[in-house]
Amino acid sequence: MLLAPAEAGGGGFSLSSPDIAEGATIDRKFVFDDFGGTGDNVSPQLNWSEPPAGTKSFALFCHDPDAPTGGAGFWHWLVVDIPASARALAQGAGAAGDAGLPAGAKPIRNDYGFSHWGGPCPPVGDPPHRYVFTIYALSIEKVEAPEGATASLVGFIVNQNVLAKASLTGLYGR
Repeated sequence: MLLAPAEAGGGGFSLSSPDIAEGATIDRKFVFDDFGGTGDNVSPQLNWSEPPAGTKSFALFCHDPDAPTGGAGFWHWLVVDIPASARALAQGAGAAGDAGLPAGAKPIRNDYGFSHWGGPCPPVGDPPHRYVFTIYALSIEKVEAPEGATASLVGFIVNQNVLAKASLTGLYGR
């Protein structure tokens, strides 16, 4: 398990995972199962600790900044309104139906076009892509975004209300 340091004034705020080590290759279990991907498409377990005082909720994003999308990258998973009492998302919490998410948590549509976890699936032959998991401690209880809001809009709202954030990056190529 690896801890990632906090950013944005979070003190000891950190993100860790028993499933993904910082800078290491992501296991096939977590890889997408379509578009030529041959994984199981299971979301990894993610744990966070020491959020700053005043945290009212969390948001969790997974983004591939290396995707060949003209600079926008690719959003694999977005979950907002995670209760302030939560300190983890269990392995598989991002399954379709979102039954594994904490009560009140709200998944957002990703770039695959659905609101559950969509694992890594970079183009064949690309160098390994970075998959950046970021947990945001927020000063608001709810991210007020309209139904069908894009990842970019949700990211804007989150970043306007962030108290601290911590990230963990895994790699995957095929």
